[in-house]
Amino acid sequence: MENLISVKNLYLGYDNADVIKNLSFEFYDGEFLCIVGANGAGKSTLIKGILGFIKPSKGKITFNNLKQSNIGYIPQDTSVNKMFPASVLEIVMSGTLNRNGFGSFYSSEQKEIAVNSLKRLKIERLKDKSFSDLSGGERQKVLIARALSATTKLLILDEPSNNLDQKSRLELYDILRDINEKDKISIMMITHDLDHKNLVGNNILSINEGQYFYGSTEEYVKEIHHE
Repeated sequence: MENLISVKNLYLGYDNADVIKNLSFEFYDGEFLCIVGANGAGKSTLIKGILGFIKPSKGKITFNNLKQSNIGYIPQDTSVNKMFPASVLEIVMSGTLNRNGFGSFYSSEQKEIAVNSLKRLKIERLKDKSFSDLSGGERQKVLIARALSATTKLLILDEPSNNLDQKSRLELYDILRDINEKDKISIMMITHDLDHKNLVGNNILSINEGQYFYGSTEEYVKEIHHE
């Protein structure tokens, strides 16, 4: 498998206080990595470092055959206000600007990308609805569809199942697994869902007070749950 991101001896934080200390791992094309750990452990900090929002105090993050325009990203606190006066299709089409650039109007190709993303999330029926009229769970799925419209390479998701009930959460995990396996899109996902039956990724990065585990989901389950 092709290496997409190399993290080497990374120190990362805010105001001269590092949260991530001496972290190294490799992220590969086709991987579905779940990042787990307690609140404040540095999960979102790591993602912000990978996206270039904050700079390492030491160490390196290296992209290999990967550009920012190859990444679809959903932060924990989304920038799209729930009262934003736009249709679902318009919101999702805005994701295509990441890879197609800005223009006066959306092209037919951009619309097709957006509709296909809605289909992948099984919410095509919502495309003409106002974003403000959706439930919290529906809005989250729309934002994931927007992120999917931004990439053919890598999705980075910061706790995407936060606003979903159990049934919708498991459905979302099935969709993400399908996107990873069938569409060959790599996924890096922060999750608080530590029920090992719901750890959908093939690899786990656990961050715990400067202690790290990086390996297969099976190895993680055996080490943490003694199974």
